Amino acid sequence: MTDLDVLRVFCGPYGRGGNELGVVRDGRAVRGEQRRQRLAAQLGFSETVFVDDPERGVVDIYTPSARLPFAGHPLVGTAWLLDVPELLPPAGEVFARQDGEFTWVTGRPEWASGRRAQQYASAAEVDALPAPPEGEGWLYAWAWLDEPAGRVRARGFPRRGDAIVEDEATGSAALTLSYELGRSLNITQGAGAQILTSPQPDGSVEIGGRVVLVETRTL
Repeated sequence: MTDLDVLRVFCGPYGRGGNELGVVRDGRAVRGEQRRQRLAAQLGFSETVFVDDPERGVVDIYTPSARLPFAGHPLVGTAWLLDVPELLPPAGEVFARQDGEFTWVTGRPEWASGRRAQQYASAAEVDALPAPPEGEGWLYAWAWLDEPAGRVRARGFPRRGDAIVEDEATGSAALTLSYELGRSLNITQGAGAQILTSPQPDGSVEIGGRVVLVETRTL
């Protein structure tokens, strides 16, 4: 048996909203890619993290149907939970920092490939989209709420055929959009999640948000 911490990541003000995340702190208790994939599918979170070395920050990330080299909301949540200066997912070294109520991680746009950002004319059009919209492939639908202020309305649709029809908060897609636009963003996604982004001089992008602990379960 081992413990599973359930978090909500990229919460809005006062800890509302956010995307649920499962973190297995003792990854040694669930060894092997097939066992981890089965557990991630059973749990049903958009992502589940297995911590293989808490001191070094070595982590392994799964959706209900795939293993990921990098993902934003799992890394922000795990950085907050472990309170470490860096994490090591398969993609590479991810720097992490705490800044008041926000936890930040740094990623590279090439780590977040495969998420297409499509701009709509208004936030109302984004809100009116069915879940999921017609088509194939990961879609990040977005529109400006306030372009001069960098405020964005977004919704994320994995469209990969598993149980996650709509992603409540998607850090990697936010990273990609921020990189493509070349500016910092304040994104409202899903039912009320908030994601902050900040492009860096070396081409990387910081993504940040609030995290809260929901519960700890025994698996």
